[in-house]
Amino acid sequence: MIQCPSKASLGDERDMASPVLSASGHLVAIGGAEDRTSDLEILKKIFSLAPEGCQEVAVIATASGIPDQVLPEYEAAFLRLGASHVHSLGIRDRQAAADADTVRLIEQSGLIFFTGGDQLRLTNILGGSPVLKAIRQRLQDGAVVAGTSAGAAAMPGTMIYNGAAADALRKGGVSLTFGLGFVDNLIIDSHFLERGRFTRLMEVGASNPEHLGVGLGEDAGVIIHPHGILEAIGPGHVILIDSRDLASSNIADLAMGEPVAVEYMILHAMVSGHGFDVENRCYLVPDELDALIEESR
Repeated sequence: MIQCPSKASLGDERDMASPVLSASGHLVAIGGAEDRTSDLEILKKIFSLAPEGCQEVAVIATASGIPDQVLPEYEAAFLRLGASHVHSLGIRDRQAAADADTVRLIEQSGLIFFTGGDQLRLTNILGGSPVLKAIRQRLQDGAVVAGTSAGAAAMPGTMIYNGAAADALRKGGVSLTFGLGFVDNLIIDSHFLERGRFTRLMEVGASNPEHLGVGLGEDAGVIIHPHGILEAIGPGHVILIDSRDLASSNIADLAMGEPVAVEYMILHAMVSGHGFDVENRCYLVPDELDALIEESR
C-alpha cells in the first residue's frame, strides 16, 4: 500500500523537488461548460483569487471560432461578479499578439481568462509572442491565469491536441505538442467524463509516466496553487491518473496503432474541496488540503 509522507515532512521534500508551479499567482483549469449565467460558482471562485485591488479582467478568445458570441457572455459574468473592467480580447493573428495596447491591458489585469475552442490555434497565435510573455509575467507577479476547455488543455508545457476518445489506448493514439508552458509535469484534458476520455490520459501516462494526468469534467475545475497543490472546485469531478509508479507497459515495443498494455496506474476522483499534492503524489481530504495551503503561504 502506498502511503503519503507525513505532513510535517512535505515542506522539506517539496523544496528538494522541481516545483510544478513556481509562480506567485494561481492557475485555474476548467473542464468546459461552466455556468456563466446562474450561480457562477467556478467563475466566482476564480475572481476571488485575483490580487486585492486589481479587479480588471482580460478575456482572451483566441481559441474560439465564435469570439463575438463568447466574449459578451464572459464580460457580463465578470462584471456581475464585480470586475472594474473587462477587456475582451479576440487576438485573431500573430500581429494582434504583438500589439502594445493589448500587452498593456494584460499588464493591468488581475485575472487573465482563456475561453474554449481549439488549443492548437491558441498556441499557434500566442506562442513566443509579447502577449504570452506578458501573461507569464503577470502569473509570476501574483495574477490569476484561468482557462476553460481548450484554454485549460493548453496550459501545461505539453498539451493534448488530438486523439479519439473511443480507443486511444493504442500507440500513437494521442497527439501531443508544446503548450503555453504555465505549469510543468501535468497533462490536462477537458470534457473528460462527458466525452469518455479515460484512454487518452492512460495512453499519455504509459509513454510519459512522470506526468500526472488531470481529467476535468464539465463544470468542474482545479486550482493549481503555488508549489503544486491542486484543489478541486465546482459541482463536477476532477479525475487524476497517476502513472509515476507504473510497473510495466509494452508501449516501447509496439508498432503504431497497436493496443497498449499497462500495469498499475492509480486513479483518483476529486470533488470540490479535495486536493492533491503533485510532487508527493498525495491525495488530500479537505482538512489536509486547507492545512497544506495555509502552510505554503
